[in-house]
Amino acid sequence: MDYGKYKYEAAQRAKDSRKKSTNIVVKELKYRPKIAKGDFDTKTNKVRKFLEEGHKVKLTIMFRGREVQHPELGRKILDEVSERMEDIAIQEAYPQLDGRNMTMILSPDKKAIENIRKAKASEQDSESA
Repeated sequence: MDYGKYKYEAAQRAKDSRKKSTNIVVKELKYRPKIAKGDFDTKTNKVRKFLEEGHKVKLTIMFRGREVQHPELGRKILDEVSERMEDIAIQEAYPQLDGRNMTMILSPDKKAIENIRKAKASEQDSESA
């Protein structure tokens, strides 16, 4: 086999392996301890959208000034988001305080996401019929 053919086949194998690999994206949403209900609902809906698309989501609570003395407020927000997302997400990293930020990571539950996609597809089929 000549060198040109070898080089071509190696390039093809590399191309195929890039096609098969999945690119995991981590989306980050930042909350504040004193977030209003409407803002909380909007951001939480965004979290759901990202999870349904198959992305991991990193939730960050940003504390300012004396707020860092009350980490229970941040934990309460993260627990509320986690509770709302428990049907489609798995809590990958539990809430942990890192300096002035408290973070938690949610990853999509593949089976639940697939069920949601099937339900939406059947819903669209029934509407178009």
